[in-house]
Amino acid sequence: MNSSILIIGATLALAFYLGIRARKGQEMKLEQWAVAERNFGAFIMFVLMAGEMFSTFVFLGASGAAYRMGGPTIYIFCALTYIIPFWILPPIWRYAKKHNLLTQSDFFAKKYQSKSLGLLVAVIGVISMIPYIVLQLKGFQIIVSEASYGMISPTIAVWIGMIAVTIFVYVSGIHGSASAAVLKDILMLVVILFLGIYLPLHYFGGIQPMFETLEATKPGFLLLQDEGLSISWYISLCLIIALGQYMWPHCFGASLSSQNESALRKNAAILPLYQIVLVFILFIGFTAVLQIPNLQGANADLALFKIAKEALPPWFVGVVGAAGLLAALVPCSMLILTAATILSKNIYKAVRPNTSNEQIAKLTRIFVPIVSFVSLFFTFFGGNTMLALLTMAYSFVLQLFPPLVFSLMKKNPVSKAGASAGMVVGVALVAYLTLTEATMATLFPSAPSFIQDLDIGIVAITINAVIMLTVSVFTNKVQVSIQEADRDLEEQKMSS
Repeated sequence: MNSSILIIGATLALAFYLGIRARKGQEMKLEQWAVAERNFGAFIMFVLMAGEMFSTFVFLGASGAAYRMGGPTIYIFCALTYIIPFWILPPIWRYAKKHNLLTQSDFFAKKYQSKSLGLLVAVIGVISMIPYIVLQLKGFQIIVSEASYGMISPTIAVWIGMIAVTIFVYVSGIHGSASAAVLKDILMLVVILFLGIYLPLHYFGGIQPMFETLEATKPGFLLLQDEGLSISWYISLCLIIALGQYMWPHCFGASLSSQNESALRKNAAILPLYQIVLVFILFIGFTAVLQIPNLQGANADLALFKIAKEALPPWFVGVVGAAGLLAALVPCSMLILTAATILSKNIYKAVRPNTSNEQIAKLTRIFVPIVSFVSLFFTFFGGNTMLALLTMAYSFVLQLFPPLVFSLMKKNPVSKAGASAGMVVGVALVAYLTLTEATMATLFPSAPSFIQDLDIGIVAITINAVIMLTVSVFTNKVQVSIQEADRDLEEQKMSS
């Protein structure tokens, strides 16, 4: 057990060292600190984007989902998640580089020539990111407690981890996140591949016998259901995940650090390789179903650690814990960095427009520990409501997708008023549906099952798009009328 604690501590210390050292030779102006002056190549982009997408969910959520849901857990292999960024990220990067944009809010404000729209996007982004950070920290507490066999206090652990992350983000910015992401990805690959292969071999003699035993013990466990977790549920959930993934401000912001458009396309093409790793996560969850069959509720998310502690020596459990630790802290670092940048550049400056760029750069770093401590407060005192807030947050950022896609067209039919109205209605509807725990089944009790099984997020984004386009048609006509009236007035003045 002491060996487990030593490995966890040594890994955190190494990540901290790499994060601090990453600033070496860099002049940390705001563009360098936030997006590395857009100099990251394909490899760094790969580990950085993977670092954002493959977080504590992989260690706790994915294996727990496999334990609870069985075959329907294949929703985590959503290919659309990588097809969409292949097409939308290069033009976003190109436009951001041309206009020296550093954040998602900058992009919307510039595209729609509206500071108020940029402010709306900034507020949605910050509100969405705080519960995401909190979820990572709650996962961090569970991982450290389980991997240390309860010998490390979750409260002390999360304080130490957050202080380390706050310092290297403050010092090195996105360079620190990228360096820690390299270590994280190496450890995660080793741990997940080993566990996914070793556990079925250890208990069943191989992967195929594991599946045969599972089918014999729990018939139909590996199939999509006719109702509930059905094919329509699967398709709608995959669509929602794919559309929303790169609307997270930290994922959007990380893409702006790319060296060129080619690096983004290469990253989108090779990132699905990570999906291979997720297959082995399912193997871990399926093995745990058979070996530890009575985990109920939230305890199902402990399946990976329960089975690892039963089958492996403490030192290797420490390695598992070290990988899980980094899976929580690396995404936290980018979330904190992005939230701090948006707070200073897109919210504070919107209120105080005369603030200089030098002051914004200093203020951004000041916001780093503030965001960290706010997140810690909600980690300790936010209760389980944060999980509901995260579900709401994902649907919040999803509302940014319709105006973003239309903004990439040569002639954007969406007005700034239409984009704002669609977002506001979409976010309000998401909040209502989440707080009332509404589903398609409760909204449409007489509808066929394939309608009732759809993800509720489909409703909000559809209504958002309809409102956005309707308001845009009206406001565009008004704008044309105003322009025509101005021209007539100008002609009258010239003729007189």
